[in-house]
Amino acid sequence: MADLQDEPHAAFPAPTAPTAHTAGTAAPGAGAPVASGAAPLAPGAARAEDGPAAVAGSALERAVALLSVHPVADGHNTLVRTLRRSPYHDIDTPDGGVDTDIPRLRAGGVGAQFWSLLPQEAAPGTDQVVSDALEQIDVARDLMHRYPDGLSLALTADDMADARNRGRIASFLGPVSGRTLTDSLGALRAFHTLGVRMLAPAGAAWAGDELTPFGYEVVREMNRLAMLVDLTGCTPEVACQLAGASKAPVIVSHTAAAALNPHPGNVTDEVLLALRASNGLAMVTFDAEQTGDSLHAVADHVEHVRTVAGPHCVGLGATFGTEPGVPRPMGLTDPSGYPRLVAELLERGWSETDLAMLTWENAQRVLRDAEFTARAAQHRRPA
Repeated sequence: MADLQDEPHAAFPAPTAPTAHTAGTAAPGAGAPVASGAAPLAPGAARAEDGPAAVAGSALERAVALLSVHPVADGHNTLVRTLRRSPYHDIDTPDGGVDTDIPRLRAGGVGAQFWSLLPQEAAPGTDQVVSDALEQIDVARDLMHRYPDGLSLALTADDMADARNRGRIASFLGPVSGRTLTDSLGALRAFHTLGVRMLAPAGAAWAGDELTPFGYEVVREMNRLAMLVDLTGCTPEVACQLAGASKAPVIVSHTAAAALNPHPGNVTDEVLLALRASNGLAMVTFDAEQTGDSLHAVADHVEHVRTVAGPHCVGLGATFGTEPGVPRPMGLTDPSGYPRLVAELLERGWSETDLAMLTWENAQRVLRDAEFTARAAQHRRPA
């Protein structure tokens, strides 16, 4: 049955070329409306009235077609946190006050989204972090109820495929912060019951300088619950310890390559090799401070991650979901820019098979592997 569910349904809406409503400050030529039946413009391509030169729509057309079958599973979006602070945004229509809405998610070919429940970096003590996470869960679940034709709560890999087949965006909750756990696993199980499927240990006392005995217990329980361990923000030493301790694949929900840019949020090649060994997943962000300010720079990071971690261990976690002011690479200012990145990779010689793994299949495989590990762990657990 799972194999049948994984087959794309013809009703899934194909992403359209970005328009003036969706392109934000996109690359030149990408923000113009596209006439019905006309070929969409590639990044920087000239319009017809500009003359015959530099028209290169074929890669973008191929990218749009590919994303209609293998949409993007994005690992990190902070819209929930933004809506908690500014609840007046209506994401059912293009909204210039925030970079994420359903029309732009569809235009970019996003088929699955992890909605981050992490607090602000300067969040206070543990009690406040817990209440912050619970309030964000409430906002996220309300979002699913308000926009049922666009968003569908997802708990499993099958839910991810089913949402795509019904023309919905599969919506996963997480990560939550590892700081919400102290010396008890009860909070972890409670978050799982509420629908959370990812936890980020960074900042927790049990994953500081090294993974503590309680930290190993957390990883075992996450494996049993099929919750993903998100290594984002962990030191390389702890990240490698977590990858080695987990029997299921671990992920980095939003990052870039430290070898290309030594930003503190970027992963080292050592961590990428640990992800490769654990069959995990590194999801590349579109934060210009981490990647650089151009689409080409983002593509360079994607290629570096693929080279070191392998084609089965690279994904996308753009970190959209903010109000204006966050620096973005030109052409990737909101989710509608995904076809431009895919077109760039096509022009660099990526096969459609590797691109399908990048956008959708690697993320779904990690979820399925986590669920398989959980079933095995629950089978072994004494009654």
